[in-house]
Amino acid sequence: MPLASHLRELRSRLLKSGVAIVTGMVVAWIYYTQLFAWLSAPFNRVVEQARADGREITLALTGVADPFVLQLQVSAVAGVVVSAPVWLYQLWRFVTPGLHRNERRWALAFAAVATPLFAMGVALAYWVLPLGLDILFGFTPENVENIVSVDRYLSFFLRTVLVFGVGFLTPLLIVLLNFAGVLSGQRLLSWWRWIIFAVVIFAAVATPTGDPINLALLAGPILVLVVIAVGIALLNDRRRARRKKAEPDLSELSDDEASPLDEADQT
Repeated sequence: MPLASHLRELRSRLLKSGVAIVTGMVVAWIYYTQLFAWLSAPFNRVVEQARADGREITLALTGVADPFVLQLQVSAVAGVVVSAPVWLYQLWRFVTPGLHRNERRWALAFAAVATPLFAMGVALAYWVLPLGLDILFGFTPENVENIVSVDRYLSFFLRTVLVFGVGFLTPLLIVLLNFAGVLSGQRLLSWWRWIIFAVVIFAAVATPTGDPINLALLAGPILVLVVIAVGIALLNDRRRARRKKAEPDLSELSDDEASPLDEADQT
């Protein structure tokens, strides 16, 4: 395909993706009240518990234009997330012509597994977030109120959700590296101490508070998924070894000797 055709194809895919994102933003703008209630639910749970303990925590907007900017930001992020199936499909259609058939299958398998794994990480982050906020606000001195800016809370919320989601994709990366022949199952098994250490360090940095409870809530599921990934890698290594053993060894043939493949073709 000539360069001009590639550029026209890219323009068409970008235009369709842009329309989908704008449409998602409009839908998010219409349902902004329900969307913001979902985003602020972890914070509100902590507020209710704090008030029962005699502490005051407030989620606040400090600028005149902040309510409008906040609604615009939330709608933009939600629009990108809601329209993800459309723009990911457009990206896929643009890249597909340059891929081989087996590479397309790999990409589809990656998307099919990555989506639920990322969703599991997001769900866990949403459940852990109130626990982390409660621990952080617990350090507030007496006679001091917590006034939290909404934009800071949203950035904290999004960062936590993304880190948890990406953390759950780590086992999938291990499987892909094994299928690509970069890492063997035995090599991964020999690194088990370092893998546990790396997961714990990642969980300590990624969790909102770094306390042992939240750390275990993130590190535990990731370690379980890593164990499953290493098991898949070991099974794949065995399958690969059986296939290699079944293939004829052509290195021992002399230069003037016909290979088994040639004989099979003649028959």
